[in-house]
Amino acid sequence: MQPTNRNSEAGFSLIELIVAMTVMLLLMGVVSVLLSKAMSVRTRESQTSDALASCESALNVMSREISNSGFGLHDSADASKGTNGIIMGAGESDDHRIHFRANLTNSQAYSPGMDPGDTTDPGEEITYFHDAATRSIVRYDPHGNPQTAVVVNGISNVTFKYWNYSGTGIISSSATPTSETARVEITVDVDLDPVPGQPNNRKVQYRSQVNLRNAQYMLHQY
Repeated sequence: MQPTNRNSEAGFSLIELIVAMTVMLLLMGVVSVLLSKAMSVRTRESQTSDALASCESALNVMSREISNSGFGLHDSADASKGTNGIIMGAGESDDHRIHFRANLTNSQAYSPGMDPGDTTDPGEEITYFHDAATRSIVRYDPHGNPQTAVVVNGISNVTFKYWNYSGTGIISSSATPTSETARVEITVDVDLDPVPGQPNNRKVQYRSQVNLRNAQYMLHQY
C-alpha cells in the first residue's frame, strides 16, 4: 500500500482566498451604495410628502375663513353693497399678514355712523401671519379662547397677494389689499432639510387662490 501524501490534497491557495475576499468586498460595497441611495430617496420623498401635507392643511384652514371675510358687513343701509372685510392700514394686512373681519353671528344691524367692522364674537376678527422663529403659521383671534393658536408647523414662509377687481374684471394685483380686492392668492413655502446624496436647497411650494365671496365685485357674479 502506498502511503498517503496529504500535501497533494486539493484546496484554496492564499492568492485565491485574497481574490475571493476582494470580490466579496466589492459586491458588498456596491450593495451598500445602492442601499444608501434607496434610503436617501425614501427620506427625500417622505420629507416632500410631509411638507405637502403641511402646506395643504394650512391652506385649507386659512382658505375657509378668508373666503368668509366680509360676511354680514356692509358700508351702508343697503346690505347688497358688500365689503371684502379685509382690514387695511399700516401693520394690518400685507404680503405676509392678513387681518380680516366677518359678522358670522349676524347680530349686527347697520345704523348711521356705526362702524360696520365692530365684530366682537369669537371667529369674527382673525389675523393670520407667519412666525419665522418657530416656522409656523399663527392664527390670532382677540375674542377667542385661546387668542393665539398655531395652525401648522414646519412652514418656511407665507405670502399673500391681493387681486383687485372692478366691474370689468381684474384691474391689478398688489402686496397690500384695497377696497376693490376680491381674491387673495396664498403661497406657502417649506424649505426641506438636507438629505445626504440629494440636492440641497430643496423647497416645496403650494399655492391657492381664494375668492372673497362677500366682496362687492363677487356679490354681483352670482
